[in-house]
Amino acid sequence: MLLTLNRPDKLNALSKALLGELEAHLAEAEADPGTGCVVLTGAGRAFAAGADISDMLERGVDSYADPERLSRWARIEGFRKPLIAAINGYALGGGLELALLCDILLASDTAKLGTPEIKIGSFPGDGGTQRLPRLVGNSFAMQMVLTGEPITAELAERKGLISEVLPADRLLERALEIAGQIAQRSVAITPYAKTAVRAAAELPLAEGLLRERELTIEAFETHDRVEGLRAFAEKRPAKFKGK
Repeated sequence: MLLTLNRPDKLNALSKALLGELEAHLAEAEADPGTGCVVLTGAGRAFAAGADISDMLERGVDSYADPERLSRWARIEGFRKPLIAAINGYALGGGLELALLCDILLASDTAKLGTPEIKIGSFPGDGGTQRLPRLVGNSFAMQMVLTGEPITAELAERKGLISEVLPADRLLERALEIAGQIAQRSVAITPYAKTAVRAAAELPLAEGLLRERELTIEAFETHDRVEGLRAFAEKRPAKFKGK
């Protein structure tokens, strides 16, 4: 499934309404057994250029602490199926934080990524200060957050923030290609794998290994885990049923 953030006149700024639409579409994708992976991109020149500043000016801290906004963000964060970000342009502030909720990040060679909040007397508040250091290290995360200067896709790739840089006209094609490969796997098993890999960034090693073991045991109870083993033993392609 391909989802496109579509407020190009606002560089896809993340209003509460836009987050609500994204949350709803992801809920549909999660409930659909025929959807194995989702690709998220932006319309126009941006993936998403941050939060909705006009809402901040109007409502102050309530625009950030709004329980409905925070719950929408949490439900996007909790999406169980694989999620690919195809960063087609600016991914700034909340836009970069949204991309960081995705499992695989690809970017066009013209993309710019950054946390410019410090320039307007703020700092990342939707996970950027916590996820960036885990991906790029403390020093470079501090540089991004404290200077607010954007970085190129090439530098982001070298720092481990994204996995591939593509020519702009190849970005979506490549993202959908990877999504297609993932969708061919078991829809029942890929959420276990996603959860296990995420645990590496969230837990100490010993706890992460324990979580991995628990998930592996749970996965053994699925039809697809047994089918995969049988197919391998019988030297035939697996016939996954997504359960």
